[in-house]
Amino acid sequence: MARYTLNTALGAAALSLLLVASAADAKKKKPVLPPPPPPPPAEKWVFVPYKPSPPNNASPNFVTPAVGADGLRVSVNRNISPAQTTWNLRSGYNVAALNCLEPKHAQIVVNYRAFLRTHAKALRAANLQVDSEWRGKYGAGFVKNREKYMTEVYNRFAMPPTLSAFCDAALAMSNDAKAVKVGQLDRFAAVSLPNLEIVFDDFYKRYDQYKADLAAWETKWAGYAPGTNILVPVTSPLAMAETRATAQ
Repeated sequence: MARYTLNTALGAAALSLLLVASAADAKKKKPVLPPPPPPPPAEKWVFVPYKPSPPNNASPNFVTPAVGADGLRVSVNRNISPAQTTWNLRSGYNVAALNCLEPKHAQIVVNYRAFLRTHAKALRAANLQVDSEWRGKYGAGFVKNREKYMTEVYNRFAMPPTLSAFCDAALAMSNDAKAVKVGQLDRFAAVSLPNLEIVFDDFYKRYDQYKADLAAWETKWAGYAPGTNILVPVTSPLAMAETRATAQ
């Protein structure tokens, strides 16, 4: 009887240990729930800037001239003979007299008439020399080529985006021309024509910058309506860029 009781007690104890171990294992194997998702990131309103605009209301399809080996823009007014330089200056002066119509430019016409009278002989000589140069290059049919070239010269001086700045430069040139003595026109033209070219070089530089700015805008804001506010996460590149810009 005592043996039965002892065996029974041992069995019960073993069973209890087994149940405890099973319960512990079950507790260990209980699935761990994933943590709750993080809250959505904070957002902020960001203004979409307007697209860059071409300088001086120029066409968005305008193509700037290439830069030559000398580091200057390719131009009908560069790398030409002294006679052609003088004649092109006269052509630019003519464009200014006809197209610079603001009251502040009124003196151009007065100065141009005096210029033609004072330097009539030198201008005739320059024209004859230019004809000779074109004839030597193209033969008997040179007139067509020369006229095509001169059309390009006139069109350059009369470009709408640069006309206002050109007129200012032409007015300054016309005042300087009053002091030019007979026989010194070629020397004056050699200095004055490059000075007029600065107007166009400056415009081309600003236009190239506009194209670069536009490309940067397209990279950053493509797909967004210009002039609107958009809601973006504060950690987004757009929000962070605006924060840096505001800090500056």
